[in-house]
Amino acid sequence: MSTWQYIVDHREEILLQTEEHLLITLTAIALATAVGVSLGILITRKPWMAKGILGLVGIIQTIPSLALLGFMLPLLGIGTLPAVVALFLYALLPIVSNTYIGITNISKPAVEAAIGMGMTRSQILRYVELPLALPTILTGIKTATVINVGVATLCAFIGAGGLGQLIFRGISLNNTPMILAGAIPASFLAISLDAFLGLVQRHYKSKMLWIGLFVVAAIWLAVSLWPERSPTSSLTAGFNSEFIERADGFVRLDSTYNLPLTIKEMEIGLMYQALHEGKVDVIDGFSTDGRIKAYDLKLLKDDQQYFPPYEAAPIVNNATLTLHPQLRQVINMLKITNDEMVELNYEVDQNKTDLQTAAFDFLQSKGLQAHKGAGHSDSPHIVIGSKAFTENYLMAHLFAQLIEGNTNLQTKLILGFGGTKIIFEALKAKEIDMYVEYTGTGLLVLLDEKYTPDATPSETYQRVKKGFQHQYNITWMEPIGFNNTFALMMRRNMADSLNIHTISDLSDHLHHIK
Repeated sequence: MSTWQYIVDHREEILLQTEEHLLITLTAIALATAVGVSLGILITRKPWMAKGILGLVGIIQTIPSLALLGFMLPLLGIGTLPAVVALFLYALLPIVSNTYIGITNISKPAVEAAIGMGMTRSQILRYVELPLALPTILTGIKTATVINVGVATLCAFIGAGGLGQLIFRGISLNNTPMILAGAIPASFLAISLDAFLGLVQRHYKSKMLWIGLFVVAAIWLAVSLWPERSPTSSLTAGFNSEFIERADGFVRLDSTYNLPLTIKEMEIGLMYQALHEGKVDVIDGFSTDGRIKAYDLKLLKDDQQYFPPYEAAPIVNNATLTLHPQLRQVINMLKITNDEMVELNYEVDQNKTDLQTAAFDFLQSKGLQAHKGAGHSDSPHIVIGSKAFTENYLMAHLFAQLIEGNTNLQTKLILGFGGTKIIFEALKAKEIDMYVEYTGTGLLVLLDEKYTPDATPSETYQRVKKGFQHQYNITWMEPIGFNNTFALMMRRNMADSLNIHTISDLSDHLHHIK
């Protein structure tokens, strides 16, 4: 599908996300302008404060965007509020510094003339300093606005919406038209706002311009305060971007069960927190995730057998196995049950044990030789990749430590690939040698074949093993032993109170309350 066709087909979603993006950005800029200009004026009156305030807003600007958003989560939770606060903080530096520079660089004769005319300090500020400094202040506001349009795309990670949803969903699925459907409107917003503020800067003395700005601000305020659209249902789902679009994800799940949920898109780790805090009612997740136990969540039974088996197994390039035949025996040594995988995930997610230590301790408990410091070689024989969630991180560490502990081979870890198709492309291109995949994902997403509900896990495994050898020259090693299937889950107390135990029960409830 071409980019243009994708944009046409998804125009309503793109317009909604553009509206969200614009409101988040402009709200933050409005707050930053009010606070930033005030601080800029303050430090012109109290020069001894200038170094401290400019230094503070400068330090904030150096914090990586994702890190700043991460800092907001424990304080403000997920959603729009932490996004607006983070963007507000990012916008302060250019506005504060330009206000300070604009006022302090005004020629002394102009100020002295105002004093000679008997003006008070507030009158000098209002009639002399601010009008003369306004072009410089507007430059700072313009810079902050353009920066914030770009940074706002990252706010999709914390459930704040905006055009970042399409961008990150496209990255997860290696879908260029989807990425561009988010990136092009974001670029257009930045260019348009830059041009608009440039126009304001050139014609700031025009009264009609300021009247027009007042009208635009009033409309924007009315839109931002207008009651939100009625949700499609009384239950809200938090889904990660890949699950929304992938072949075994929500689109086909919805066609099987008919689930009119209101969907919020968010990063995998935040879904569990959002469900636990009551900000969403249903999430997609993995059946071996340790947070199910930690948050007392209930997995809804897939009573129509939509999801296939997701048996975990390492997949390795044939060329790598030919070059290092000893890998076969070592890789197949690792066996993990479902309960053991749940405990491993729990140890990392809830007890905050670092991945390297958790992997090493587990291998030691199994009586397997392991090298704890594995995965950091500058000249590796084997490069191991992982997807961006706890279990796959653990798998990469486990195999790196196992390989280095039982062979003379050196390994390197490349962790956190942004989606299944991205890491698989890296494997096909021999940029990595192996990673852990799941049979259901291999069948539906990578082979793009249909799942037969009555197929056994063993039959599904043999099917993907044969298909990968034939199409990609990639070997599926022996299954590790656990089945990490996709699942829909709810807070246990809510599911029990609504008598929801299966996905069909959820569908019945959603249609009953409509």
